[in-house]
Amino acid sequence: MHPDPPTPYHTLPVSQVSIHTKTDIDDGLTPQEAVQRLGLYGFNELSGQGNVSVFAVLYRQIVNALTLVLVIAMIISFVFKDYVEGGVIALVAVTNTIIGFSQEYSAERTMESLRRMASPTTRVIRGDSLISVPTRDIVVGDIMVFEEGDVIGADGRLFEVFNLEVDEALLTGESLPVAKSVDVIQEHDKPLGDRINMIFSSTIVTKGRGKGIAVNTGMKTEIGKIAKTLASSSVVTRTPLQKKLEIFAYALFGLAIILAIIVFGVNKWKVNDEVAIYAISIGISVIPEGLVAVITLTMAFGVRQMAKNYAIVRKLNALEALGSVTNICSDKTGTLTQSKMIATDAWIPGDGSYRISGRNGFSPEGDIYRCGTSGASEIEVEDEKVTPDNMGYAFTRLVQASALCNMAVIKKGKGESNDEWHAIGDPTESALQVFAHKAGLPKPVLTAEPFKFELVQEYAFDTELKRMSVVCKEKSTDAYYVFLKGATESVLNQCTRIQLGENEANLDREKFEPELYSELEKLANKGMRVLSLAYRRVIKTDVEILKWTREKADADMIFLGLVGIYDPPRPESKAAIQKCFGAGIEVHMLTGDHPATAAAIAKEIGILPLLWSPELEHEGKFNSQLVMTAAQFDALSDEEVDKLRELPKVIARCSPDTKVKMIDALHRRNKYVAMTGDGVNDSPSLKKADVGIAMGLGGSDVAKQASDIVLSDDNFATIVNAISEGRRIFSNIQKFILHLLSGNAAEIITLIIGLSFIDQDGISINPMSPLQILFLNMVTSSPPAMGLGVERASKDIMKYPPRSKGELFSWEIIFDMIYYGIVLGGLSLVNFVIVIYAVGNGDLGQNCNSSPTGVCTPNNPTCNPAALEIACDQIYRARATTFATFTFILLIHAYNCRSLRDPIWTMKLYDNKILLWSVFGGLLTAIPTFYIPGLNSKVFKQLGIGYEWGLIIGAVIIFEIFVEVYKFFKRKYLKPLEILEGEGFKRQYSLNEYP
Repeated sequence: MHPDPPTPYHTLPVSQVSIHTKTDIDDGLTPQEAVQRLGLYGFNELSGQGNVSVFAVLYRQIVNALTLVLVIAMIISFVFKDYVEGGVIALVAVTNTIIGFSQEYSAERTMESLRRMASPTTRVIRGDSLISVPTRDIVVGDIMVFEEGDVIGADGRLFEVFNLEVDEALLTGESLPVAKSVDVIQEHDKPLGDRINMIFSSTIVTKGRGKGIAVNTGMKTEIGKIAKTLASSSVVTRTPLQKKLEIFAYALFGLAIILAIIVFGVNKWKVNDEVAIYAISIGISVIPEGLVAVITLTMAFGVRQMAKNYAIVRKLNALEALGSVTNICSDKTGTLTQSKMIATDAWIPGDGSYRISGRNGFSPEGDIYRCGTSGASEIEVEDEKVTPDNMGYAFTRLVQASALCNMAVIKKGKGESNDEWHAIGDPTESALQVFAHKAGLPKPVLTAEPFKFELVQEYAFDTELKRMSVVCKEKSTDAYYVFLKGATESVLNQCTRIQLGENEANLDREKFEPELYSELEKLANKGMRVLSLAYRRVIKTDVEILKWTREKADADMIFLGLVGIYDPPRPESKAAIQKCFGAGIEVHMLTGDHPATAAAIAKEIGILPLLWSPELEHEGKFNSQLVMTAAQFDALSDEEVDKLRELPKVIARCSPDTKVKMIDALHRRNKYVAMTGDGVNDSPSLKKADVGIAMGLGGSDVAKQASDIVLSDDNFATIVNAISEGRRIFSNIQKFILHLLSGNAAEIITLIIGLSFIDQDGISINPMSPLQILFLNMVTSSPPAMGLGVERASKDIMKYPPRSKGELFSWEIIFDMIYYGIVLGGLSLVNFVIVIYAVGNGDLGQNCNSSPTGVCTPNNPTCNPAALEIACDQIYRARATTFATFTFILLIHAYNCRSLRDPIWTMKLYDNKILLWSVFGGLLTAIPTFYIPGLNSKVFKQLGIGYEWGLIIGAVIIFEIFVEVYKFFKRKYLKPLEILEGEGFKRQYSLNEYP
């Protein structure tokens, strides 16, 4: 642990804290020093934080229907002194528990590691660059940067704050947020809640922003001292699917008991070892022993695959929900677009338009030109290059507002290997800062001589108000300036005057607004995000300024002009959206941008048709209004929204409450919604959505904690890939459930009909022994089922409509299970009958369920030991034939289950290597059970076979014929699976006229 200073950190000035922690408050630690300190002091986490509970996982493996059946079977075997069978069942129970435990524990550890990837991150300055690191990687000396919505990653000493308020209820119980300061506090024993120059791990920033030096991490934090954490002790919860299958397993357990009672009843309640063994067999046949393990592995594999594709699953429920998603509500900036903002245009009333050259990211290389016109006829003349020497008064104020009402910083990297320009801060603000650099008046110039602007007060961007403002003091004149930027509607509402050259004029909204919105539409129609800027000069004392509310600061402003910022769409967005249309998924853009900007980008990437225009929509060319503002949508009552033929595809100027209203509207239409969000105010919509998706790069920690999935690349295409993966997982679960349960159905049919084979003592002959059934369920069936669980997605997986909730056991799947079970069970019984009655003498002997030679009972004086041995021998061979028939057909049947309707010959044999090797492995492991002495007769209750292999091969061929005939009739007479390719686009827009 890092040594403590002589006095508490809150009593030390920032310079001493910096010296003690050996850090630089401007450049932070070097990456090498951070790595060294991490190795020296350990991770920033609490002891036992988020650990997987070993005992909880073990308990779930022991207390389940499978284990109960095996334990009961083991007890019955020991009671009737069948120690070999009882011992093997005990070994199987222990082995199955160990395997299940290791699989589930591994899956939970995987989820834990992924949760850590999606856990709160902290922005720190390292090596002069602002980066995001996992909170657990913070070390003492890191310079932490935080703003509204962030969860503080470590205890720290503040050195820069702007309107910073922090919710510390977790530590102090104080319900109100605490306003923070950087001033030294003299009292050593100051209560925690009064240490206002400190921030504490796990508390939440509710307002403003700040910077601080990390002084304590891990168990040395205040939260660590009281050993309390917000993280849950168990990382993984049972998903609805897992819970349903557990209930299903217990229902099967009840069925096993009922069937066992039937066995006892048929045998007239003569409960001897023979009858008990039969009851054990039928009980074991009911339970699909490998089902829960295969599902766990399939989901764990899916989670790992999604993590590789930049979608980090925080809750397993999301895997099941993804396949049902019918609507995606996505933000625009950074998700559908590249979030590489570039200021390209500006407009000033009475001065005209400006174009800004240079589109090399954050590089300030480029020039600004005034787009010239001459005279009343507006004859075009050559553009005039703008410099600080010829810059007009209004343009100067516009640049000042862009640079000062702005918390971003652009820097050039140090050193030969890192000499590129980079930004620290919001992408939009970074674009404005680059614009100010190109104009020659960046923030470093404005805060130095001769201007010497000093930030006095900041009112952070508010998502409801859609604006931000700052109060600056120009020390050279002692004058105060308020600079304001934000959405045009919001800024204009705060203005009473406009700047015309060097003069101010009263704002005549009737005259000015048509011109303003005409220019705004021109920029917005190019797909630009348009910001309006305003300012005013005030002469007030420091004390009065500091007491101002936002409403007072933002009042009586002077309108300056517009800046157009272009954020190009991601190249993959258009293809991803088309993929959604083909999959029957509607895409909605919910953005804070101007309607024309949002519509232009939506047209470019395909959310809106290229033919869309406000004029066409007004003329009724579309069945519904596709583009709305939040004000228009929020003004509608729920009844009015429900009457809309289609919900809007684009909602501009969107607020968090509008997102919630949109989700509610979709839910009333029985839609399944995925919603993206990044801000702290998006938490309600993320929680209300069926799948909440937070942004990993630009999202707040509160949003991440409210989400089900975190995108580590903030890319819309990743959402579509995640939906595809969710569909693949669900489809694969259906495949292996069909494979496992059709085998169980066949076993039940075989054993129920087998009750009719009565030996000389009136006891039913068992067509398969308990260990044969266990072997089939666990060794033969489970590995191919796991192979089906990792099956690749069908090429048409995103051409089918979303599945409905609870579609796991569709009628088609149920009928398939029954059909395949009847055919497999029937063929196995036919082979059993052929061996005993067609080739053998039909004698079922006495006590042949447990002995290959049989046992003559005293009450049967006519019993012939030689004849009895022949009878039992043929029963053991018939049982081996039944077992082999099951084994071969189940292994081949795994390939049938790869598609519900396609013929087996249309599938590639080698493209699923896990399935291929599990089938070969199943064949190889079954062969020794027939021919190893003792293993065959005493354990599996069977003997080696010869000519019977011909019967087995014949049964496999007949089974495949039945399967292919069945699939042929399904393809011919069942409703074809709906493929949406080519139709989704038209359906998406419901055009009345579509040339």
